Amino acid sequence: MKTLHFSSSLLFLSVLFLSCAFLISPQSPSPSPSELPSQPPSLPPSQSPSLPPSQPPSLPPSKPPSLPPSQSTSDACKSTPYPKLCRTILSAVKSSPSDPYSYGKFTIKQCLKQASRLSKVINGYVRRVRNKPGSMTAEEIGAVADCGELAELSVSYLETVAAELKMADMMTAALVEHVNSLLSGVVTNQQTCLDGLVEAKSGFAAAIGSPMGNLTRLYSVSLGLVSHALNRNLKRFKASKGKILGGRNSTYREPLETLIKVLRKTCDNDKDCRKAARKLGELGVTSGGSILVSQAVIVGPYKSDNFTTITDAIAAAPNNARPEDGYFVIYAREGVYEEYIVVPINKKNLLLMGDGINKTIITGNHNVVDGWTTYNCSSFAVTGERFMAVDVTFRNTAGPEKHQAVALRNNAEGSTFYRCSFEGYQDTLYVHSLRQFYRECDIYGTIDFIFGNAAAIFQNCNIYARKPMAKQKNAITAHGRTEPNQNTGISIINCTIKAAPDLAADPTSTMTFLGRPWKPYSRTVFMQSYISDIVQPVGWLEWNGTTGLDTIYYGEYDNFGPGAKTDRRVQWLGYNLLDMAQAMNFTVYNFTLGDTWLPQTDIPFYGGLVRKD
Repeated sequence: MKTLHFSSSLLFLSVLFLSCAFLISPQSPSPSPSELPSQPPSLPPSQSPSLPPSQPPSLPPSKPPSLPPSQSTSDACKSTPYPKLCRTILSAVKSSPSDPYSYGKFTIKQCLKQASRLSKVINGYVRRVRNKPGSMTAEEIGAVADCGELAELSVSYLETVAAELKMADMMTAALVEHVNSLLSGVVTNQQTCLDGLVEAKSGFAAAIGSPMGNLTRLYSVSLGLVSHALNRNLKRFKASKGKILGGRNSTYREPLETLIKVLRKTCDNDKDCRKAARKLGELGVTSGGSILVSQAVIVGPYKSDNFTTITDAIAAAPNNARPEDGYFVIYAREGVYEEYIVVPINKKNLLLMGDGINKTIITGNHNVVDGWTTYNCSSFAVTGERFMAVDVTFRNTAGPEKHQAVALRNNAEGSTFYRCSFEGYQDTLYVHSLRQFYRECDIYGTIDFIFGNAAAIFQNCNIYARKPMAKQKNAITAHGRTEPNQNTGISIINCTIKAAPDLAADPTSTMTFLGRPWKPYSRTVFMQSYISDIVQPVGWLEWNGTTGLDTIYYGEYDNFGPGAKTDRRVQWLGYNLLDMAQAMNFTVYNFTLGDTWLPQTDIPFYGGLVRKD
């Protein structure tokens, strides 16, 4: 066992050292994590941690003017958390470009090269460990396997970014936001890997901490260069025109509610559900909103149903569908589906439709206490882009004594959930990464039950705090933003925050808070929402002493209810009472550019704040 640990770790470190060698300048070596100050890297002078997020970019000319290499390099690197390292990278390599517009593309190539090497090394290590029983605990093997999966995701994200930057004649706001989301996801994947290793108490974490730290800083530099390569002062208070994805080469379009009614009516009892697609096509295009559909299949117990499990229906979906290909619709009849479901990255444009909350139920009980990792204990996990779920319950029944037990993990770009419920206790809804939207959903939990590092917006949702174990405190949110340039955060708009029935029956048994900062740049806002008296007057809870309280961004705007009073709120530097202009930064239009991808779902949404007549 010891020999395997030693030899594998040495191989891993040697390869990573070679992979990251170019990051280290002979004159100015990049510090290891142990040499870094305890506080996170300082922000560039142009950005303060107490300011709201940057506005989406304007449309620049396809060929921006060149600057002298030294001047352009220095100016561009100011946008990154590591300007010295950035200058070293851009100046040490002969093929480095000489204009700011190309810096992002150049560093993306370097990131992809190093990420590919990392993925191969980690997955090779995973295979060797699994072939040597007893070399690691089950928890350690699970954590290392998660690292392999996350590394592969990062390679896929970087390949997508490189391809889109190469093909783009001009960087539109929608494209820049998509690229920023994927790069933010790469940084999050790296942090999730390290968090999982620490959680599993794996010595492997110490072995790879320094080389992965170097690679993380490379990702951070690339994210900073790309996200600030364009003018980001455009205020987009109006919806974009002509930028909605999808709509070409359509098979047929239907309003979402019509699609739901037709499927449910067609597939009642023992009718032949295979005729659903033909009948949908006969309805024709309507004058209202619509959703592009390629095919509809049914999951249920009847002989005429297409599949008996949701997993099999997902496997039958086409691979790597484009927006213009339309949605592959999976209608899951009323019932309890006890299966652990994964929507992989190659299954895009899936629409999972149920019969309603507490009717179509996907359930499991995996949890950390029983040996699963937080990342892979979910009853349902989705990575494929543009995933959509309507009228489904996602549940984890492990209970509070099992600690982390995820009902749904979401790291799918452009994903939407409408009229769904998420039920669990600790860590119910893992909004892991990328851009997400939740509308008219119910979320139940106790500790950190909406957590992760996505750019997630919740509109018109009900958020229910449950009764935890004795001496525990409830925190509704725990956002995990680790870099100031990540375009991530949790925005809760026009929602209701109150106690679930078990806590309502014993309201003094615990204290409930709006959130706590999981990572140093945690960003969460509650706006125009009803907050009941279940929330403590101070509003927010620290994670570990004063760590991150001056670099986080927590905000409240125009909330109401007995728990919305702000006169006794925390006095942290990172806590803000927002004005309307600041609040607009966290809307669908400005925070996720949702007006460029939500219309294709036909799910109702409002792009700005709630109007008050």
